[in-house]
Amino acid sequence: FEFENGVGKLVGRQGIEFGGRLIIEDEIRIHRQGARNLDLMRKAGVNVVAVFSPEHGLQGKLDQENVGDGKDEATGVPVYSLYQPKRRKLPAELIKDVDTLVFDIQDVGARFYTYSCTLLYAMEAAAARKVPFIILDRPNPVTASRVEGAMLDNNLHSFVGCYDMPARHGLTFGELAQMANGESNWGVDLKVVPVKNWQRADWFDSTGLPWRDPSPNMRSLNAATLYTALAPFEASRNLSVGRGTDAPFEQIGADWMNGRELSGVLNSHFIPGVRVYPVRFQPGSSNFSGKTIDGIRFVLVDRDQFSSARLAMELAVAFQKLYPGKIDWEVNRFLIGNRAVIEAIKRGDDDARLLAGQLDAENEKYLARRARYLFYY
Repeated sequence: FEFENGVGKLVGRQGIEFGGRLIIEDEIRIHRQGARNLDLMRKAGVNVVAVFSPEHGLQGKLDQENVGDGKDEATGVPVYSLYQPKRRKLPAELIKDVDTLVFDIQDVGARFYTYSCTLLYAMEAAAARKVPFIILDRPNPVTASRVEGAMLDNNLHSFVGCYDMPARHGLTFGELAQMANGESNWGVDLKVVPVKNWQRADWFDSTGLPWRDPSPNMRSLNAATLYTALAPFEASRNLSVGRGTDAPFEQIGADWMNGRELSGVLNSHFIPGVRVYPVRFQPGSSNFSGKTIDGIRFVLVDRDQFSSARLAMELAVAFQKLYPGKIDWEVNRFLIGNRAVIEAIKRGDDDARLLAGQLDAENEKYLARRARYLFYY
């Protein structure tokens, strides 16, 4: 943010300027000293006329099926939710008089984290109304140097996956926007303000920035790292991924699970970068709320060697072999996102390592696609 002759303006690293009537598509973010982006923009003289919030609301703290509209209490700026049954996409009529749409939301690097579809749906709306779209880019917290997991099938698109990319996509939101705009020929008037001093292999804790939960159950970098491996199964109502505990996405459990048995099987396969321990826990909400269940806890011992795709496949094969019929794979089809993987799991394919390797081979084409859209090296 810069001031020139007493007039505030927002200037990007590449000299991008914008002002006038502005809508932020946002989950309120903070800068290093704790000030909110909304307040910084207003202080800089930007006329923010509305905010659109993603799945978990303006503060990133809501965990419910339907998030209502409201307003920012500090400024009175209206807040429109993009997480309502009939409003997943940005309504064209709400941006018809807007000069610029700004997107400033933190991702966690996973295809099924809904903020990416919120981004892409908003870009489509901006293209239709010919509204300029500016992304204030942010680091991919789990690095953007790794691409892993199943490629999304075209016939399995949903709000938990609406673009053809692997589970761990290896992009920032700015890069994803550039790629989608280029491949889909939307013609969005898109500008990306890049992150300074960040490289693809940097983890979030190397930035010196404070971790702020982008959603209620994404409470640490460890959780974000494990998320891509565990979330593909969480559509199952009879499985806990740790929601409602102090370690969501760092442990799983169920009333049909034997933690000692399952951890023994997984550890015997020497999954790179992670060890597994039996545990018992009681979720305070979500699946198995108020019930103590058996489960397993994941401890990252080398995150650079860790393969989320390998762990996901090992878990799926172990579930199918040790507890046949307990996981409904069709219920999880949109999260898994790939029919070949689903059918392999149903068959009980034993060699999860081989299956994970096949996924890596398929992702080579994706790496070639994304190469021309990268900002960071």
